[in-house]
Amino acid sequence: MRLLFEMDGGDHADGTHTFVRDSSRAIIIADGRIAMMHSLKYGYYKLPGGGVEKGEDPVAALIRETREEAGLIIKPETIREYGYVHRVHKSFSDETERFVQDNYYYLCEAEEDVLPQQLDDYEADEGFTLEFIGPDEAAAQNVRSSAENPFDRIMLERENRVLELLKNEKFFGSPCDMEWIVLPRILL
Repeated sequence: MRLLFEMDGGDHADGTHTFVRDSSRAIIIADGRIAMMHSLKYGYYKLPGGGVEKGEDPVAALIRETREEAGLIIKPETIREYGYVHRVHKSFSDETERFVQDNYYYLCEAEEDVLPQQLDDYEADEGFTLEFIGPDEAAAQNVRSSAENPFDRIMLERENRVLELLKNEKFFGSPCDMEWIVLPRILL
């Protein structure tokens, strides 16, 4: 799988141990809109998906997490690798820990029927709601919500940069003109 980009906080050199938590994310585009999870509590958008469990294949995690979080059933025969983002920085919860994550992105299609969500407690608390939204609108909302958002700004930057790549590669049918809505680069 191709490396899309790296996000290195440069703040992890003193880490005494490493926590690795990879994730898989679905890119489901229909009629110029992309499936995204909207946090009603904080206002941001992220692509559906989540953590790869120990011993789990990233594609299996993609199917499971997208079903649980979004209620979408991915058609396995449509799954295609898009790329991954490598992320490393100091842990938010432990000053001595280095957080490392590869975020695997897959282009795919979903069945028409949407099933009830099976949200984790924090996802339910944030009011995660599936929305098909234009990439410009989602990215602009992420910029607006990042200033007041107690959530992970690095995640918002990552998602906006992936949306930018998708637009540049014409997955939405037009070249990218998103520079004004991309979060400022907070990592190298």
